Amino acid sequence: MELETIKAGSLKMAYMVAGPSDGWPCVMCHGFPYDPHAFAEAAPRLAAAGARVIIPYLRGYGPTRFLSRDTPRSGEQAALACDLLALLDALGMSKAVVGGFDWGGRACCIVSALWPERVIALVSGNSYNIQNIARSLEPASAEREAAMWYQYYFQSERGRRGLAQNRREITRLLWKMWSPRWRFDDTTFERSAAAFDNPDFVDVVIHSYRHRFGLVPGDPAVAHIETRLVAQPPIPVPAITIDGDADGVNSGTAHHAPMFTGPHQHRVFTGAGHNPPQERPGEWVEAVLDARAIAGAT
Repeated sequence: MELETIKAGSLKMAYMVAGPSDGWPCVMCHGFPYDPHAFAEAAPRLAAAGARVIIPYLRGYGPTRFLSRDTPRSGEQAALACDLLALLDALGMSKAVVGGFDWGGRACCIVSALWPERVIALVSGNSYNIQNIARSLEPASAEREAAMWYQYYFQSERGRRGLAQNRREITRLLWKMWSPRWRFDDTTFERSAAAFDNPDFVDVVIHSYRHRFGLVPGDPAVAHIETRLVAQPPIPVPAITIDGDADGVNSGTAHHAPMFTGPHQHRVFTGAGHNPPQERPGEWVEAVLDARAIAGAT
């Protein structure tokens, strides 16, 4: 894969690219705390199937930078979706197959729900990833709450300082907890962890986890998107959703099926955790190709 950059909305966005310049458009988006290397094995296989694969570094990660120091370092879901739309526009992609997990899956879900004309098909880890912020303070089960310890930690100044000081220790622990059967090595982790040295990483991450609980304001520039998400809009595009049956932070999302009103399949990757494209690249690629086929793309 090659690294390129492009002006996209409020960002100078860095992205990895693979495949022929005239290939069918395919945009894959990583989550927290990962980077485009989550698709390091999947991307060449998609490229071999004729795709032009674009994998952006999300805001706050790797070489991606804000164009203005005055732009809020927001990590809210609407900002991520706005970035994805801006990237499609900047690359001249009228529509694309989109896929992702965690933060990246959320951006893909929002664009698929609100701008379905821009999406050929969707592949989403953990299914319907659009946050219901209006209900975010409703308690979950004790087990579910315990798994979200990091989210509560990030609400405090101690958590902000901890992430700034111990970002590798924290993110590596999350990798291990969220994907307990994934035996990644030091080289694999460090390859991605370099992306967390971005100067905006801490601000974007902390804002993301505070905003989703309704505890801090969002960026006024994307408030119109957040307003539309209050209604929890359904996703009408062809979609394949994915869970890992060893996901340490999400126990399963098959019950999200009613939120998908177009052709929809749900798959479970045996032994996989929270990072399905990196843990099961072959199955992820199969899902992307199948979703495109379901959409009738040629």
